Amino acid sequence: MPAVVKAIEYDPNRSARIALLYYADGYKAYIIAPNGLEVGATIESGENVAPEVGNALPLSKIPVGTLIHNIELRPGQGAAMARAAGTFAQLTSREGSYAIIKLPSGETRKVLAACKATVGVVGNSDHALEQSGKAGRSRWLGRRPHNRGVVMNPVDHPMGGGEGRQSGGHPRNRNGLYAKGLKTRAPKKQSSKYIIERRKK
Repeated sequence: MPAVVKAIEYDPNRSARIALLYYADGYKAYIIAPNGLEVGATIESGENVAPEVGNALPLSKIPVGTLIHNIELRPGQGAAMARAAGTFAQLTSREGSYAIIKLPSGETRKVLAACKATVGVVGNSDHALEQSGKAGRSRWLGRRPHNRGVVMNPVDHPMGGGEGRQSGGHPRNRNGLYAKGLKTRAPKKQSSKYIIERRKK
């Protein structure tokens, strides 16, 4: 069923903009607004839909090499990957019932070709260039100040203490666990078999 884009709006809960859709049957919904989607445009979702910006269709129907976002991991589950401002993934090839996708992190993985994705790049790509300008703007967003562990005492943090300005040794969190470089992914995770190439370090 076709839907008309009525407005592109700000969403305080995400970095991308959202588009308000009016469907032909009177139903209204929001989607993440891709680059190039304008008010008044008509978009569709389904199997036999043209692979144009804003349209959602199964990976099996999207041409190889297309830039996509809002990718499902399981059919019908809803979008899980490539949803932040300016992000996109690329459909690189297909193998049987799977599609091979290069994700924004650089990871290459298999996803069932029955999963849906939206054609295009997520909008508001200038979000990465924003500078807050002052500490108060972070406070407006609900972010409180944070103190570095290095400036604390040994009783407060594993990296605290030392004579003068000591560097603090290996980066650790307050609980003594390594803060940088420690692999946190479960080694026996089932979905590891779908990852062809891990993300770039």
